[in-house]
Amino acid sequence: MKRITRSLVRLARIRFIIALVISLMSSHATAEVERFEVISREPFADGTEFGDVGAYERIVGKVHFTIDPSANQNQSVVDLQFVKPDADGLVRYSADLFILAPADTTRSNGAAIYDVNNRGRKRLLAYFNYANGINDPKTLEDAGDGFLFRHGFTIVWSGWDGELIPGDNRLQLHAPIARRNDESIKGLVRCEFEPGAVNRSNAQRANHGGYFPSKSDGNHAALTKRATARGQRVLVPADQWQLHVTEQPSEHQGQLPLVEVEMKDGFEDGQIYELVYEAKDPIVHGLCFTSVRDLMSAIKYGDGLENPLMVDGRPFIQRALGWGISQSGRFLRELVYWGLNQDEKGRQAFDAVMPHVSGGGLGSFNQRFAQPTRFSTQRHQHDYPIDRFPFSYSMQRDPYSGWRTSLTAASDRTNTTPLIMHTQSTAEYWTRAGSLPHTDPMGVRDARVPRNVRFYTFGGTQHGPSAYPPTRGKGQALANPGDYKVFLRALMLHMDNWVNGVKPPPSVYPSIKDGTLVSWDQASTGFPNLAGIRYAKKIHTPAYYDFGPKFLSHGIVEYQPPSSWGDYVVLVPICDEDGNELGCLSPPEVMVPIATYTGWNMYAEDSASPDSLVGLNGSYIPFPVTMADKGDDPRQPLQKRYGSLKHYIEKLSMACDKLVDDGYLLEEDAERTIEIQETRLEPVFQPLSE
Repeated sequence: MKRITRSLVRLARIRFIIALVISLMSSHATAEVERFEVISREPFADGTEFGDVGAYERIVGKVHFTIDPSANQNQSVVDLQFVKPDADGLVRYSADLFILAPADTTRSNGAAIYDVNNRGRKRLLAYFNYANGINDPKTLEDAGDGFLFRHGFTIVWSGWDGELIPGDNRLQLHAPIARRNDESIKGLVRCEFEPGAVNRSNAQRANHGGYFPSKSDGNHAALTKRATARGQRVLVPADQWQLHVTEQPSEHQGQLPLVEVEMKDGFEDGQIYELVYEAKDPIVHGLCFTSVRDLMSAIKYGDGLENPLMVDGRPFIQRALGWGISQSGRFLRELVYWGLNQDEKGRQAFDAVMPHVSGGGLGSFNQRFAQPTRFSTQRHQHDYPIDRFPFSYSMQRDPYSGWRTSLTAASDRTNTTPLIMHTQSTAEYWTRAGSLPHTDPMGVRDARVPRNVRFYTFGGTQHGPSAYPPTRGKGQALANPGDYKVFLRALMLHMDNWVNGVKPPPSVYPSIKDGTLVSWDQASTGFPNLAGIRYAKKIHTPAYYDFGPKFLSHGIVEYQPPSSWGDYVVLVPICDEDGNELGCLSPPEVMVPIATYTGWNMYAEDSASPDSLVGLNGSYIPFPVTMADKGDDPRQPLQKRYGSLKHYIEKLSMACDKLVDDGYLLEEDAERTIEIQETRLEPVFQPLSE
């Protein structure tokens, strides 16, 4: 049976590739962005001027799209053929729009950055401007230090996630529903969630909707529980739980309802619950990619009625850059994978993209009953179609299916592959298969890195930097505050210059060849034995999952849950004698450490899941301060390493100078880092001055 299934999957892949090649060979459609709808246009931050660029304006509205189902560039959009077009043969849909642009367009640097919002949240200003990350930026405080504005970038956001429930200024995609001959399309949907000790829980993530059950009485649904990601599923009796579906207002086209599960006697803490039910009326969610593609093309090439970024009938934007964090980074990888960086006129949308902390993942974006909020970790949502082949930007063969391709194969065929800066923390190696983008699928050798790709691994950091002082939360160790944002700022400027032909600094990432990328067991990494710290007992290992013969050819998941054919192999950075990672581009405070900074953290020993990794967290394990504190700790205390705060700052300054000289750190961020560390560590070094 498995041999027959393999043959069907391979045949489906061959058909998919042939259809994709044919679809990318020509185009005859002309309509993409039909018009812009500007609801408000007003000064940003009360007209505050940012350096030589001056004031910015805030543009809020909607963008209205048309898409030609017959256009060759759109053939990879799953289920688009099941949307009834208007009389002119085009399908119409819309998305929310938010733009921050220089008021004086002559001072623009000519580049627009599209921030792929993360679950409706605008993240760019928090990561590049050190801003508060508010979802409706208006004030000077919301601008942070104004970094992107001082450099003249135009910032663009739009709604792309069809799962979102309205609220908190979350950006919406209003996509159509697929129907076959005006009748509902049905299929199985699976929702994994770990609610903890409560009685009622959203089967999706908070603020996200789920697909309508095909039966209002809850039939055709089953609920299971299990203790671990790959543990045995135990059926929960039907009389112990109830399904609740709350519809959203009808004016939200394509808006999904809230799907909740209520447990009669409450959910068990530490258990992974999984709801499987027959659903109906899938959103054509692959339009998330065409909407972003067509928006950025319109901004670059001047398309669309009432385009707000036009001056005297011409666009002032010449370069389109994309940035996305985590889920949004996976969005950018998958947009390239589907060949959807080419618009209906054959033009390239994004010139360069920076998928950040995406690890080796793609996502459930362009599938029937897509669930884009899903992401895989060592403990959660392990068997969703997220971390799947191809992982790498270079051509490789899948050891399980025999399929040979790369992440950029479809875009390469049309010469629309953007420049790519793949950036990640070392937490991605433990929880997001971060080694697979730059190794072969079985971890035997390093992958070839194409000339249009750079890798930057930020050593001693976690998925998103912890606040300082860090807290322990659910972990055995404090969360990791190692801050890689200083690198993102420099790299964004390099990426923009790269579009103009100026090469960025060399890639920095651990590799098999130089011995800095190794197996994840303690003997291989060389991580020291530290009191109170249990070394990681698990790691996120993606598997080849069989989702059914129609998955690759039609984007349909038929097997819920899927079966596994085998695991891929992930590797991690090697450590020095302190447990700090080598072969990486480490932040200054990690280069001159006062602690062990890791990309992994175990749950506390008294928790419900003591052997699992804590989400996407790393660890911060301070060094002893004085010789008297050392005890049996194998790491040298601060007293012997630095002697004083003054000597520490001298070493930190030298590390910053080297990073500035090499192009990875801006001078202003070197000064900021030194100032922060000097203030932050004064109480830490106080015992040495007494």
